[in-house]
Amino acid sequence: MTILDTIVAQKKIEVAAKQSIKSIAQLEQSIFFKLPCLSLKSSLLDSNKTGIIAEYKRKSPSKGIINNTATIKEVTKAYTQFGAAGISVLTDEPFFGGRLSDLEEATFNKIPLLRKDFMISEYQIIEAKASGASVILLIAACLSPQQVKTMTKLAHDLGLEVLLEIHNQEELAHINEAVDLVGVNNRNLKNFEVSINISLDLIQQIPSSIPAIAESGIDNPNTIVTLQKAGFAGFLIGERFMKESNPSIAFANFVNELKLKQNAG
Repeated sequence: MTILDTIVAQKKIEVAAKQSIKSIAQLEQSIFFKLPCLSLKSSLLDSNKTGIIAEYKRKSPSKGIINNTATIKEVTKAYTQFGAAGISVLTDEPFFGGRLSDLEEATFNKIPLLRKDFMISEYQIIEAKASGASVILLIAACLSPQQVKTMTKLAHDLGLEVLLEIHNQEELAHINEAVDLVGVNNRNLKNFEVSINISLDLIQQIPSSIPAIAESGIDNPNTIVTLQKAGFAGFLIGERFMKESNPSIAFANFVNELKLKQNAG
């Protein structure tokens, strides 16, 4: 089994357990359920923002503990203050050390929040809305094209946007006109190797009507400049900031350097 297979198998057990504890009707009583969602798509196209979707995560299967001291509030406040287009919050606990309460805690920022998890059930989409998310991640490697369509419809019915993540040529078939954003993960989900060439190879085959986001392996502002020239509107970055002792300062410095590079170009 690959790492992804292991995560999905665990996720099925986890979702079944959650459903037995809290019903959909109970989720719908959340204060967040009645609030409108903020648009990540609009934020990415805002020239006053950086195009960066800055991520909060404590650990990963490939790197182990990345940062278990920086709090969700201090980090996401800095991300918002220094021009992030949106914030990605890992909510998977066994493999990434996340939790749904992280998403809820980040809502004070008034910025589009992406629930980043391994979505295999419509229950999780309702759960995302009930926890303050504006956007959900659908990973093509975990789902069939039909599941993507069905889950996208439910997300839209709830006011959520959908970021569909692909990471190879075959998964282009999962893209449909309803998804709001398409992300290209430069990390191979089966062996966790990373290369931005995956993004550069696939960008021309993504419909130009759907904003494209490059994910993983973006370590410096020069890489963003390269990806912007190739046609990407957004850049999901987490480890680059979270691995620093102070992710807030790391993000601010990165953004300042990016602006200098963009102005020079």
